[in-house]
Amino acid sequence: MKKVLVIDDTPEIRMIIEETLKMFGFETVLAEDGESGVRLAREQLPDLIICDVQMPKLDGFGTLAQLRAHESTATIPFMFLTGQVERPNMRRGMEMGADDYLTKPFTPSELLAAVNARLEKIAEIERKSDKKLDELRGKITLTMPHELRTPLNGIMGLASILIDGHQDMNPAELLDNARMIHLSAERLHRLIENFLAYGQIELMAKDAKTILSTASASATPTAPIITDTANAVAARWKRESDLRLEVRGCTVPVISESLQKVVEEFVDNAFKFSDPGTLVRVIAGALDQTFSLHVLNSGRGMTAEQINKIGPNMQFEREHYEQQGAGLGLVIAKRLTELNGGIFSINSAPGRETRVTVSFPAPSILQKR
Repeated sequence: MKKVLVIDDTPEIRMIIEETLKMFGFETVLAEDGESGVRLAREQLPDLIICDVQMPKLDGFGTLAQLRAHESTATIPFMFLTGQVERPNMRRGMEMGADDYLTKPFTPSELLAAVNARLEKIAEIERKSDKKLDELRGKITLTMPHELRTPLNGIMGLASILIDGHQDMNPAELLDNARMIHLSAERLHRLIENFLAYGQIELMAKDAKTILSTASASATPTAPIITDTANAVAARWKRESDLRLEVRGCTVPVISESLQKVVEEFVDNAFKFSDPGTLVRVIAGALDQTFSLHVLNSGRGMTAEQINKIGPNMQFEREHYEQQGAGLGLVIAKRLTELNGGIFSINSAPGRETRVTVSFPAPSILQKR
C-alpha cells in the first residue's frame, strides 16, 4: 500500500484528499502545517508528499527546501497544491525540486490521476534503474572472471617459475620475473579499482545535485593534474617518448579527484589502442570562459555506432583484437565529466585519428606550462 503525506492548513482540504485516496487503497498521513509535515516526512518516509503552498509557520517552499536538504527525504516525490492565483509562480517550486503541482479546486478524479501519474513515473524510473543494474550485473558476471583470471594467471605462473627454478636463475632473470609479476599485479589492482569506481559513481549519480554543487564550489588547477597524470600513464606503458603535452593551465570548478581520473582514463585509453612509436597528444586550455581537454591518438579508432554504444563492460571487436581491461575506462571518465557539469564527446576516423574531448566552465587562465 502506497503512503501519501498530505500537508495543508485547511482541514476540509485534508479531509477531501484523505477520503479520496483511502477509497482507492492509499494510506494517508496528515499534517496541518509545514513544520509538522517535515517531521512526519522524516518519521514516516512516505511514497509521495502533497503540500499546500500558502501555510502559516512554514510555507510550501520552505517545507520543500527542508525536505530536499535532508538525506532521508531528499528524493521523495513532491507535489504542490496551488490556487489559480499562485500558479504563475510555480516555476520557483519546480526549480527548487518539486515534481508536479495540482491546481485548486480539483475533483477527486483529477487528484487521483495526478497521484497515480506521479507514482507511475517514479516506478518507471525505478524499473529502468533496475534493468540497467541487471544488465551491469550480467556484463560483470561474464567479463570479470576472464579479466581477473588473466593477470592472476600471470602472477601465479611467474611465481611458480620463481619457486621451482630460482636456484638456477641469475640475478637478472630473477629481477625480470619479479618485474613481470609486479606488472600483472598492477593490472589486477587497476581492474579492481575500476570496478569499484564504477559502482561508486553509479551511487553518486543518485545525488547528482550534491556532486555538482561540490564541483561548482571547487577551484582546481588543471596544469599539475594533467601533466603529472599523463606522464605517469605514459611511464606505465613505457611510451614516454610518444607523449606530447600542450597544456595551458587554469582553474576549473571540478572536483580534483574527478579531473585526475578523467585524464588517467582518457590517456590510458589512447595508449592502449595505439601502436608504440605513434603520438598521443594531450591538449588543454581555456577559451571564452570554457576549458577544454583533448586527448588524440592515431590508433584503430571507433565507428559512430561504437561511440553511441559506449557503456560499462563494452569492448569492441574483441574477437579480432586482444585487449586488456573490462571496458570501464571511458564510461567512468564520461560519467565523472557529466557529474561535474562537463560535456564529453568523441570524434574518430577509424584507422586515422581519435579525439576525446571534455569541456568545463573556466573562470580564468592562470599559467602556461
